[in-house]
Amino acid sequence: MKELNIQAGKFKAQCLQLMDEVSNKHFSLVITKHGKPIAKLVPIEVTEKNIFGCLKNTVTIRGDIIEPIDSDWEANE
Repeated sequence: MKELNIQAGKFKAQCLQLMDEVSNKHFSLVITKHGKPIAKLVPIEVTEKNIFGCLKNTVTIRGDIIEPIDSDWEANE
């Protein structure tokens, strides 16, 4: 990943624009004060979660789920 340096005063004046550029162009920005690095701005790598299979092994089947129920349910009483 490409890394650029910028003075703190210049970063302060252009902060929002620089954050957008770092996010869109995927480079890191080292912020310096008196020539010494003090902070680093890096883009966040967002990974999309795949919801397929997220409920695997969370359901328990008890009894026959195919045959119709011929008797009254306890909830009907």
